[in-house]
Amino acid sequence: MSLLRSPRSAPLRLITFLVSTLLIASCGVQKPAPADTHARPVAAAAPAPAPTEATYVAKALDSTTSVARKFLPQSSLMTVADLDRAIRERNGVKGNLRAGQEIIVPALEPQPVVAKPRGTPKDADIRAIYLTANTAGSLHGLQLVRRWREAGGNAVVFDIKDSDGTLSIAFDHPLAPKRRPLIANLPKYVRYLHSLDMHVIARIALFRDDHIAQNHSRLAVRSRATGEPWMENGKQVWADPSNKEVQDYNLALAKFVAASGVDEVQFDYVRFPAEGNQPDAKFAFQSDPQLRRSDVINAFLARAQRELRPSDTLLSLDVFGVMAWQRSVDLAHTGQDIAQMAKHCDVLAPMIYPSHFFGMDGHELPGDAPAHFIATSMDRFRKITAGSGVVIRPWLQAFGWKTRTYSPDYIKTQVLVAKQRGGLGFMLWNARNDYSKPFAAMPAMTADADRYFGKAGATPSQHLAEVQKLPAASRKLPALPLL
Repeated sequence: MSLLRSPRSAPLRLITFLVSTLLIASCGVQKPAPADTHARPVAAAAPAPAPTEATYVAKALDSTTSVARKFLPQSSLMTVADLDRAIRERNGVKGNLRAGQEIIVPALEPQPVVAKPRGTPKDADIRAIYLTANTAGSLHGLQLVRRWREAGGNAVVFDIKDSDGTLSIAFDHPLAPKRRPLIANLPKYVRYLHSLDMHVIARIALFRDDHIAQNHSRLAVRSRATGEPWMENGKQVWADPSNKEVQDYNLALAKFVAASGVDEVQFDYVRFPAEGNQPDAKFAFQSDPQLRRSDVINAFLARAQRELRPSDTLLSLDVFGVMAWQRSVDLAHTGQDIAQMAKHCDVLAPMIYPSHFFGMDGHELPGDAPAHFIATSMDRFRKITAGSGVVIRPWLQAFGWKTRTYSPDYIKTQVLVAKQRGGLGFMLWNARNDYSKPFAAMPAMTADADRYFGKAGATPSQHLAEVQKLPAASRKLPALPLL
């Protein structure tokens, strides 16, 4: 069987022109979020200060929309559309402005906005959905977050840096790509999420970085045969994980994000490339024949944990689900030694999407056996990390790829089995940010919250009773291990 491939290797994007007019700032007045008795994140968000105004003299070709986009990072309003409307109402004008026309820009606030992590304990019962940068930076994203909160969710994961190397925020660094940020003011966005009592998780894809590999090729993995940047299946997409300059950039970004108030920094692609012509790949660390790929990853994580600790921000790690099997070929390629990695993070986030366990355990369509693969994976991760104190919060499948049974019951099955097998909380992945099935599943789960959410405490007999309540197609579970 080939190594498990994550759907994140080709993340799907939403249409970007929508985002250009819907960049995120901070919240205005919000209704209180629904009560949640299951380990919601602690503390409340600080309110936005009283708004102020500024005078602006229009230039040629200016419109109220372009002025709103210019001032959005300084505004207490949430989108360009909101600020555009406020400018027009404040000045009694419509879209086009005359060169030299003086207008008042309302709803501004003192800068910089300060947001702080809320000190959420690592064993909080987190229920999250994932948002691309394009979604997070849009009106649709704001609506999706509010809807998720109302449905019983309490957390959101959003992209700071995706695997193509693009950033959703403004970050001043020689290796950072230059583009208009999709999230105009990160602390204000964090404050908005905190105002909804949401746990804020910032995802950073580390070493698979198209931008660095293609635009700073001296930092890319090299080909032994040609001396040129190495290709993984014909694609120049990997920065060298052992290059100190690459590591320094990612840690600087992580610390900047932590200082912006997020509650958790999540590292994805915290590994070496797993595919392509492996013998041809040349890395900086190989100048020392005693070092292995896992040594590089563990040393980097130890440093990251040490440097992020003062920020009171949790550190979580996304890992391949197949790494629970600890096969030597997978460890040699990825460098993901789970037992060691667990010592350098607060939360381990295995990507245990059933449809991605290609050819394993005799299942022709593993995606149609969610209970089996969730249970088996969780059992193995618990055993490998025993005694480390790490929390296992899995990524679960919220997409219909290679399964005939994707449905609200499919979501419920994964959530229930993950809990029963020692998981604490969950995160749902859909690259298109289509969460129609999870939203359909949430009413039943929140109505029976003690069964689906929180820490598991079931005895084997109680566990068997839970299995009988699952949809018939999902009942094949391995026995509870004696750990």
